[in-house]
Amino acid sequence: MIGLMRASETGWLRALRTYAIFTVIGHLIWEIGHVPLYTIWTEGSWGEIAFAVVHCTGGDLLIAMSTLLLALFLFGSNRWPGERAAPILVATILFGVGYTIFSEWLNITVREAWAYREIMPVIPIIDAGLTPILQWLIIPTVAYLGALRQGPGAGRAEHA
Repeated sequence: MIGLMRASETGWLRALRTYAIFTVIGHLIWEIGHVPLYTIWTEGSWGEIAFAVVHCTGGDLLIAMSTLLLALFLFGSNRWPGERAAPILVATILFGVGYTIFSEWLNITVREAWAYREIMPVIPIIDAGLTPILQWLIIPTVAYLGALRQGPGAGRAEHA
């Protein structure tokens, strides 16, 4: 993964690329792991399940990059990721969780595009599945911490 990064890249570009890589891998694993909690697992064909996993992972990447960029626009500085890392992470997570709550409501209640199985743990106050909320707490945090490791100062020894 690190081999994909060029030594001449600036800290923010390296951090964004690393965030995207961690995001795709993390969300793909998560989608595979929690698809059995949705009715597609028992009602869909293997092709439909595979398509749903790939489609949702692609959507997750778009959401993750959009929430990070929105956080950077609102709270970042030109020295990110070396500065203001914590406020950016918190905002990214809040935007991601907020969007997830809205999306789960829209697609389950309004559009009826997907449904939970009875084994999906649901958070009563917001009526959203526990695993989608945990997904948007855990994956962006891990991806962001991985990205910070690739920011300014990362790999300086290799340039010395």
